[in-house]
This record gives sequence, structure tokens and C-alpha cells, in this order.
Amino acid sequence: MALVYSEVTIVVDEQDDLFYTRAALQAHRPGEGRITVQPTPASSSPAALAHDMLYALGKRLAPGPNSPDVWLDSVNAAWLAAAAWGIATGVRHVVVPRAHLLTIRRIDQLLAWRESTGTQLTLLWQTAPRGLPPTLARVERRISGRDQFEALLAEPGPIPARPSFPPATPAMTGAAEVEMGHSPTRQPPDALPQSMKPRRQAHPCTGAMATAQLSQPAPALELASEDTTALATLAHPLIAGALSVLAFTRVGLGSLRFTRDLDITGAVSAIKLHGVGHRSCPLYAVPAWARPLLAGARAHHRLTGQPGDSVFAPVLVAEARHLRAHAGRLPRLDLTRPAGMLVP
Repeated sequence: MALVYSEVTIVVDEQDDLFYTRAALQAHRPGEGRITVQPTPASSSPAALAHDMLYALGKRLAPGPNSPDVWLDSVNAAWLAAAAWGIATGVRHVVVPRAHLLTIRRIDQLLAWRESTGTQLTLLWQTAPRGLPPTLARVERRISGRDQFEALLAEPGPIPARPSFPPATPAMTGAAEVEMGHSPTRQPPDALPQSMKPRRQAHPCTGAMATAQLSQPAPALELASEDTTALATLAHPLIAGALSVLAFTRVGLGSLRFTRDLDITGAVSAIKLHGVGHRSCPLYAVPAWARPLLAGARAHHRLTGQPGDSVFAPVLVAEARHLRAHAGRLPRLDLTRPAGMLVP
């Protein structure tokens, strides 16, 4: 029997039929936007379920008591990272077996994650339904049988919701039109808003989309597949994004200090970096392997609700030691030196 509440489906498998567990595990297909999250049994870590989510998303936390991923032991930081990766990779359906073993707190965390990502959530409740917590007890419709469960797993799921942002400024709107192939209409100076007239520049430096119309991005350096795989498995989106940029550009970490949301094109095909005083702001092509990583960094930034700030600010100041530690764990890429130099 399956109980459906909004975009949350509870599959009640009172007999703990192996069919449902096996079907859930076989449904794990990240490339199709569907993942199966297996909760770690008897884990007392407050962020354990978020870590399980990250694992299902293909991310691996660095082991050890002095791990550079220790900041992901924080519940909020871990779930924020999981939400960013879920959005960036287009996850549309998450299946969680043995959900009856989760505490009410962790069920609430799952529901909050679903709200932030807009995904469909299916929980396998593999015991009697009388133990359902109040947040899951209310239902709108019921379905039952193996065929219905298989059909549910075959559905593509809803299109994930995206974080909302303030309306784009005129400068950002024009850049977006250019990227989509439309030339913004030129207006006489008197028709422009006061803040957009030439004598009062709206921003110290234009974004990547506008810059791409004037110059070709510099080509990215080629990396071996094992190096790109190592970067792709990093658990924190900002660290994965920052180190990937260092890897395919070989710039210093200080060049990321001023990177804004609008410095990454909508399709994540180019990124603009900035020097002190914006005297040198090169545009780089983003290789295909790095696009999901930068998309994760951008999603993480947007979920924090501060779209005007630097995308990588959190890992360049308070958490820079974690970024440098991860760079040291990738000796083939030789990122220790660029990751250790910050431009004040």
C-alpha cells in the first residue's frame, strides 16, 4: 500500500517484502534524475542522513578525525551541500528504503530538503503503518500493489524547483538577453535610468555573459580523467567548484575572491575571474566535466539567499584551511600552491 501526501509518497511494506527493497535499489539512476538513499543504520551523527544523501549523489567525504570535511558534520552545512548538489545535478526523485528506522528529526530534515529542491520523495515504511509520525500520517490518496510501485519508480518525477532571487537588474537583464541570442536594444542616454547612465556605472565590472559577446574565452587546460573524477567526488560544492577552476585555469585562489553569480554564464559554459581593482578580468571556457561542479557552487550560493556576494567567499576566509587541505589530497593536480595564496 502506498500513501501519497503532496509530493511525498509513503510505501507501506508491512511484511518487509524483499521485492520493494530490491526495486528501490535498482531504481538508483542518477543520470535519469532518480537516486536511492540508503540510511546508515544506527548512526548517531546528527548529519548522518545528509551524508547518506551526499553519498547517493556520488560525493565522498574525506575520512579521518582531522578530515577537511569536518565542517560537514554540521547538520545545516551538510544538508545545504546536499540540496545544492541535488539542484545542480537535476535530481527529481529520491527513494529512501527503511524509512521507518529514521527518527522524527531526520524525517523532518528530509522533508525540508525536499522543499528546498522541489524533488519527489518516496519513503519505504517497512513495518506496520501505525508508527507513522504525524507529519506523514495525513494522505490525499492511496495506491497499492507491486505494479503501482514499479510505475511510480518509472515516472520521471517533477521538474525540480529552483531557488528564487530578486528581479534582475537592467545590467543583468541585458547580459541574459545577449546569451540567449537577442541583442538588447540600445537606448539614448536620456532614456536610461539615472543609475545606469554612463557617468554612474552600475557595477565595477560586467558579468561573464556580456563579456563573452566581446571576446572569446580562454581555453581550459586539459586534465586526466582520474583527476576530474577526484574533483567530482568532493562533497562540498564550493570546494569542488573552487578547486576545479584552479585546475583548468591555473590561476591563484585570489582570482576567485571577486567571483559573483553573474560571472558564471547561465549554461555554465564560461566563468569570468577578477584581479584587484578589476585591472585584469579574464574569461575562461568551462570544460564539460567542470560544469556540474560550478553549477553546484552556484546553487549553494543561491540557496544561502545572498546572490550579490562572492560565490566562493565562505571557503576563502573562514574555511580556507579546508580548501587547502583538499588541495593537498590531490597531489596529481598540484593545487597546493595556488590554493595557498590569497590576494588581500
